[in-house]
Amino acid sequence: MDIDPRRLRILHEVARRGGVMRAAEALHLTASAVSQQLALLEREVGLALVDRSQRRVALTPVGRVLAGYAERIEEELAEAKRELTRFAELLAGPVTIAAFPTAIRHLLVPALGTLAERHPQIRPHIRELYGPPALQELRLGGIDLAITEQDADKPVPARSSTVLHPLHVDEYRIVAPPSWTRIPREAAELGGVPWVAGPADQACGHALDRLATLHGFTPHRAHVIEEFPPALALVAAGHGVAIVPSLALLEVPAGEVVVTGITGVGARRLDAVTRVSRTRSGEPGPVQAVVIAALREAAEGLAARLGEHREGVSR
Repeated sequence: MDIDPRRLRILHEVARRGGVMRAAEALHLTASAVSQQLALLEREVGLALVDRSQRRVALTPVGRVLAGYAERIEEELAEAKRELTRFAELLAGPVTIAAFPTAIRHLLVPALGTLAERHPQIRPHIRELYGPPALQELRLGGIDLAITEQDADKPVPARSSTVLHPLHVDEYRIVAPPSWTRIPREAAELGGVPWVAGPADQACGHALDRLATLHGFTPHRAHVIEEFPPALALVAAGHGVAIVPSLALLEVPAGEVVVTGITGVGARRLDAVTRVSRTRSGEPGPVQAVVIAALREAAEGLAARLGEHREGVSR
């Protein structure tokens, strides 16, 4: 029997994405085209690969077995491409990077300039995606590299499928409204004020919980805001204090918020994350390696800017 490897890739996507619709989205095809290719693959092997008796398309036991072989073929082809790239020393082609807004603005934008100058054949594609969805997409192969944030006080998670490449440690700052007559200057004063808090499952949310536990107060979370610009806008308008990373303050005009100078708040860790290569034990591929190098160069350039801006927004 002759099996078209292109149809095996479609079967592989249906298996790992959990359905025809999601596989079609990942492959940039219509659901009808995916179904047609699966039907042709069934003719090639002479066996039913898809159970169509249910509302949601599912693979038969034979289909799951063949999908397992398809996955190994995909892994081998991907590894071959990476090795050929390394062997030829050819740094070219697309690379998809997922990141959150402040990392895009202050790390990725400068890094893209470096890549364009030094490696013009690399074609970066940026997606605003972060948290567990970004890591899941990385494991599934939808992106090549993710920039993540995590409270630096938490241990580095151990994952067998991904590896972390440190980029930057971003110190937390506590900011308060300039209109308040009494600005908190010590951690002991933070229990009686309203907070513009980050979500509990994000880095700044962890920082607030840790600070409250350390100093024995229960924070009044008047507002829970995920993104830093609206959080800072609420602080500027007098609605509470907030913990924000230093990077979030780079675009804040002098005097719009007050940086309290309260110490011991901690920091968040920014990392680049790549998939583990079976043959290189965590070493990134050539394209990912130069992207990480450009990101680290951008991170090194932040120190002076952060120092200068800190003086500008402090009172």
